[in-house]
Amino acid sequence: MFGLGRKTRMPTEDEALPGRSIPILPAGNHFVNGHSLIGPFAEAFRYAMFGMGCFWGAEQRFWPLPGVHSTAVGYAAGITPNPSYDEVCSGMTGHNEVVRVVYDPRLISYQALLKCFWEGHNPTLGMRQGNDVGTQYRSGIYTYSDQQRALAHESREHYQNALGQATSAPITTEILDAPAFYFAEEYHQQYLAKNPAGYCGLGGTGVCYPA
Repeated sequence: MFGLGRKTRMPTEDEALPGRSIPILPAGNHFVNGHSLIGPFAEAFRYAMFGMGCFWGAEQRFWPLPGVHSTAVGYAAGITPNPSYDEVCSGMTGHNEVVRVVYDPRLISYQALLKCFWEGHNPTLGMRQGNDVGTQYRSGIYTYSDQQRALAHESREHYQNALGQATSAPITTEILDAPAFYFAEEYHQQYLAKNPAGYCGLGGTGVCYPA
C-alpha cells in the first residue's frame, strides 16, 4: 500500500528525478497517416494537449478525427526534464501521460476536441483511469491560448453540471497553461495501431464522434 500511495502523490522538486538535457525524439513519421510527429507544421495549424489516462488509448481517440493533422504521445506537467517512460512510471517525475494534437481549426474546432476529451475517459477518478493508477494517469487539459483556456473551463463546468445529474463525484481535471511537451519513446507513438491487441487501461472503443 505504501507503494501505491507514493505513486498517487506528486513529488516535490527536491524528490523528482534529475532527467537529462538531451530530448528523446521519435525518428519516424506518424504510423497511421504518415505526417510528421515533430514538425514544423503549417502556420494555420494549432496545438492541443490532453491527459486522460493511458496515452496509447488517448492518442487513438484523436488521430481519426477529420481536421486532426498529427498526434504524438509524451510527458508533460511534471518536473523532470526529458524523462523516460520508466522514470515516469516510477511516480518520481510528476509528469502526466499526454497526447499532443496538431489540428486545422478550419476543419475541426477546439470544442470538438474537448468533447472527445471529456467523453473519452472518466474525469472524476483523480490519479487513475481504469486499472491504471498513478500521477501519470490524471485527467488534464493543457491550453495554448487564452481562448483555449476559457473554452476548457466552460466545458468543465458544462460536464460537471451534466455529471451532477447522475453522480456527486466532482471532476478532478486540471486545467493549466501548456507546459513543456517531452516526446515519449518511438515505440509508444501510435502504439495501438502498431499493436491492435495491446492493453490500455483507458478502455472503450477508441473512437470519438465530435458534433
